[in-house]
Amino acid sequence: MKQFTLLTALLLLFLSSSNSQNIIPLNKWTFHQAGSANWYEAQVPGTIHTDLLNNKLLPDPFYRSNEDNLQWIDKVNWEYKTTFVLTDELKKAGRIFLVFEGLDTYADIYLNNEKLASVKNMFIGYEIPVDKGLLKENNELRVYFKSPIFEGLKELEHYGLPLPADNDQSEKGGLGPLKVSIFTRKAPYHYGWDWGPRLVTSGIWRKAYIKTQNDATISDLFVQQIQVNEKNASLSARVSVESLSELPTDVGIYVNGILASNKPVSVSTENKVTTINFNIKNPDLWWPKGHGQQPLYEIEARLMKDDKIIASRKTHIGIRQARLIRTPDKEGESFYFEVNGKPIFAKGANIIPNDVFLARVDSAKYEEIINDIVGANMNMVRIWGGGIYENNYFYDLCDRYGIMVWHDFMFACAMYPTSEDFYKEVEQEATYNLIRLRNHPSIVLWCGNNEIEQAWGQYEEKRGWGWKERYNQAQRDKIWEGYNHVFHKLLPEKVKELSPGTDYWHSSPSAGMGKLAGHSNTAGDMHYWGVWHGNEPITSFKKYRARFMSEYGFQSFPAFESVKKYTSSEDWDISSDVMLNHQRSNIGNSRISEYMKQSYNIPNSFEDFLYVSQLLQAEAIKMAIEAHRTEMPYCMGSLYWQLNDCWPVASWSGIDYYGQWKALHYFVKEAFKTQIVTVNIENNKINIYGISDTEGSSASLRLNLMDYYGKSVWNRSISVTLPDNSSKLLTSVDFEQLPVMKHTKDGLLYVSLVKNERIIDSDVCYFDQPKNLKLPFPEIKVHIRERPDDQFDIEIFSKNLCKNFMLISEGNAYEFPENYFDILPGETKVVTIKTDMNYQEVEKKLSFTHLQEACSAGR
Repeated sequence: MKQFTLLTALLLLFLSSSNSQNIIPLNKWTFHQAGSANWYEAQVPGTIHTDLLNNKLLPDPFYRSNEDNLQWIDKVNWEYKTTFVLTDELKKAGRIFLVFEGLDTYADIYLNNEKLASVKNMFIGYEIPVDKGLLKENNELRVYFKSPIFEGLKELEHYGLPLPADNDQSEKGGLGPLKVSIFTRKAPYHYGWDWGPRLVTSGIWRKAYIKTQNDATISDLFVQQIQVNEKNASLSARVSVESLSELPTDVGIYVNGILASNKPVSVSTENKVTTINFNIKNPDLWWPKGHGQQPLYEIEARLMKDDKIIASRKTHIGIRQARLIRTPDKEGESFYFEVNGKPIFAKGANIIPNDVFLARVDSAKYEEIINDIVGANMNMVRIWGGGIYENNYFYDLCDRYGIMVWHDFMFACAMYPTSEDFYKEVEQEATYNLIRLRNHPSIVLWCGNNEIEQAWGQYEEKRGWGWKERYNQAQRDKIWEGYNHVFHKLLPEKVKELSPGTDYWHSSPSAGMGKLAGHSNTAGDMHYWGVWHGNEPITSFKKYRARFMSEYGFQSFPAFESVKKYTSSEDWDISSDVMLNHQRSNIGNSRISEYMKQSYNIPNSFEDFLYVSQLLQAEAIKMAIEAHRTEMPYCMGSLYWQLNDCWPVASWSGIDYYGQWKALHYFVKEAFKTQIVTVNIENNKINIYGISDTEGSSASLRLNLMDYYGKSVWNRSISVTLPDNSSKLLTSVDFEQLPVMKHTKDGLLYVSLVKNERIIDSDVCYFDQPKNLKLPFPEIKVHIRERPDDQFDIEIFSKNLCKNFMLISEGNAYEFPENYFDILPGETKVVTIKTDMNYQEVEKKLSFTHLQEACSAGR
């Protein structure tokens, strides 16, 4: 076996557009359990679980409790193979590489029974040189995957010290207390989480192919933005060039096809990095969504010889200056993102991988989830450290739509080995992904890890999750040594070296180096879980101030139409074994029930309970978002947990596994609008705030106190000025000024913000918990009207107040752009859907419910 290292094989980055390189696909893979005689058709990219499923060798892992019977899969070895012929192209090639963009995880690669490489990091792509002397007329390529569990057990035994990893569901996997996920550079969530299954995959999870090289090539192109403003962008291109032979050439940098700068260079068989400075005058700047456009420039490096292009490579950039601003102030230290000199309030969510079986996340799924992000008026996502470094296309879409990315490295809620071998894997992983992703304008921050600093509690003996108390002082020192090396030295140095200009934050949450985050942060970022884990009242979301709220959340169930897809009718009880298997938080059901009792009358039916759980979640997160935005500019970020799911489950998500928006995502869409008005009752006053992410402007604030039957008993119209990129108290009304406040259970305050006779935002303020409101039955009438272009208007009229009207499509046959809304007395609400169904099909599959129907209050 030839010595193989990541450095000698080169890092696999993007597919080069070099005209001296060609790609030969590797198709028609088969697989089998190692040692067995039967081979089956495989899909590459794919996983062993999906290949077994596609060959009808497994039941659906997500259906009912099938997951429990599939834990054997990760404890055996699996083998994949394919064949290819020795073509004239391969015979003539100067160099040949086997390329694997992703191998999950412990794999040996054999060509014609010759072992070429052993790899053990899911997060790295590999480019393996092939000795042409190994090739035959007909060639067999095999990838032998060793059990990640048994390999992890070997690592644990060798290390000799168990490490904390609370979310590793080792008991479900038959390992008892033995946590092996931390020893394996593989997606941590595959081993289970409090919202995810334990399905530990293996397989060729990203593309595999042969690449040939016949001449010089450009292996990488990085464009560093030195200084950027509206008049000029000063840029520097780092061009990595290598050749099969030494020759003098020119390297030219082209911007949108026009030569910007060039430089003579002599290329050789060694990889050579050439730096070329250039400028773009009066650049069109890239902005986060809601603050401007997202123009992208095509930057191309061309290697020229005698006026001919012998190699080229392209990338796209957005010209912007993005910085994390941490400046001391009278209350502590700021923590916000500034883009092109403008402070940006970050609006968004934490995102996890879209499936536990990653190869199922195709371009269409990425487009769907980005459309959901854009559709909810977000401008940032946090890629959480227990998942993966996403496919290139995800970041391309974020670039295109102005979605900033806070990017964790893949470390979460665990301590990791203190060893040189582990450091080496981490360094290679960071190098590979920083180089792969550094041209994306959407990535504005790299963060070392998720919650590890907080969990260990190094700086205060009585802080943390109880981890350090499990160890003696020598063991503590050893564990912290590893943490300190990876997150305070290795990773920040790699970011500085390979992605200069991108900020690094060592752990989330943190109040800064040596300072643990708390619930009254005056610096850094906060994860607030007093609501939910701490069982504090939902109104506590208004109490705790943060400079940047990077995590908080509240659980709910998927809607009934989604639940029906992974259960049978006998499971329709939240306490059934199947529903509990799809509820991974051991406090989840009890927390939902406890909080629901505080606010709602508990529904009698299973379907209605699911519905009300979503209202509870949506109202909680809406309250949190509005509280954070009201604190602008002290607080400059609100990222809730979590956007999506990786399987069908009760969780903190706003979008379920099947892509259906919960009530939360509809509420977030409203709460994250560019300009909003929000009502907050405090100290016997009704305080009404205006919040704007853009320039200040004049508007009219209209207040209407009415009963649930539509009678207005008090109203006002006030001229107001919205603030500039901030929050402002627009008006305050004493309870004593209102004529009927002693009947708070019978009325509501409708607040609307109006510009040029157009309502730009509104809020409905109720004066008590929903369970205490004397809600009348609404008397709903629904009419469907067909429109051109496969569209239908659903017109909903409510004679009396209708609270949280929910449209339902049987089998999720079509989607609703608005849902879970209140309908004022006498109001007609119109929701337009798009579907290729005919009128009769649309009507047949449409139903609805509302709070008065689901709960007994007021009936």
